Amino acid sequence: MRLFYYAHTGHRYGLDRFRRACSVIRMLEGADITLLTSDFRIASLAREFGVKRAVGIDVVRNIPQIAQMGDKIIFDSDEHNPVMLSDMTEFFSTFIRISDNPEDTKHPKEKLISPYLSGEGICQAVMCDPRYFDATPKTIKQALFFGDDDYDTLLLEHLETFAPLELELGLGFYYFLDYEQKIASTFTKLHESDAYDTLVTQSALLLTASPHAALASLASGARPIFLQRPDKFAYFKPLCERLGIPFLQPSEWSDLRHVIEKNSAKRYEVIPNEAAKVITFIKEGLSL
Repeated sequence: MRLFYYAHTGHRYGLDRFRRACSVIRMLEGADITLLTSDFRIASLAREFGVKRAVGIDVVRNIPQIAQMGDKIIFDSDEHNPVMLSDMTEFFSTFIRISDNPEDTKHPKEKLISPYLSGEGICQAVMCDPRYFDATPKTIKQALFFGDDDYDTLLLEHLETFAPLELELGLGFYYFLDYEQKIASTFTKLHESDAYDTLVTQSALLLTASPHAALASLASGARPIFLQRPDKFAYFKPLCERLGIPFLQPSEWSDLRHVIEKNSAKRYEVIPNEAAKVITFIKEGLSL
C-alpha cells in the first residue's frame, strides 16, 4: 500500500495547490509520499520545494496508472465530478480531499479539509504554512503577484491600471521570456519566480490574485489586497471577507489607487495558524 498526494497544477492553473501540497508534505515529516502533479515541469523541480519524490501525470484520469487499488491519497483539485468522486473513494482505501469551494458537499466515503464546511469527517481550517507566521521586515513598499500562470496574458490587458502605482512585480513560474519583456517597463523591479517567498513576506502591501500568496502575506504581518481574476473561480471571496482582506472584482481594479490609499487604515483580522490541526487530521485519517 502506497501514499499519494495529487495537486492540480499547470500553466492554466498556477501553483497554489502545488505550494500547499509541498507545505503539507514537509509537515508530514518523513511520511513516504509520492506527489502527483498535472505538470511534468514542476514535478521535475519538486525537490527544490522540499518534496523528495514527484511524478507528472498530465491529467487526473491517469492517477490509476500510477496507483493501485487500496492505496491512500490526498486529493487537492476541483476537477472531480460525482461519478469520479465515487470511483476514487472506492479505488483508494483512504481518500482525503482538500476543497476551496464554499458550496462544496462531502462524499460519505471521503474525509474533507475545507475553510468553510464543518461536520463529521471534515476538518474546518485555513491552511497556511507556519513558516509564514514568522515576523519579517518589510523591505518592499508595495508589490504585485498576479499568479504563477497567465496563459491568456490578462496582465498585459491591465498594464495601464498598474503602471501609475509604482509596484514591484513577482514573475510567475509559467511566464514566458517575451512576455516578461513586454511588462518590464510597467514595474519598478521584477523578481524571479524563485524569489516568491521573499516577495510575499517582505512586501508591506501585496496586490495578488493568488489565494496562497494572500494568506502568506497576511500571516507575515503584511496588508494584502486580493484581485479576482476573470479566469478563476471566486472561491476565495468568503474567506477574504472573514479575514478582512479587500476583494476586488476586475471591474473594480481601476479604483486600485483609492483602495491602496485607504488600506493603511483598513482593519485586518488575525489569520489563524491551523496547520497543526490539518496535519493531525491527515495523520489520523491515514493512520500515520
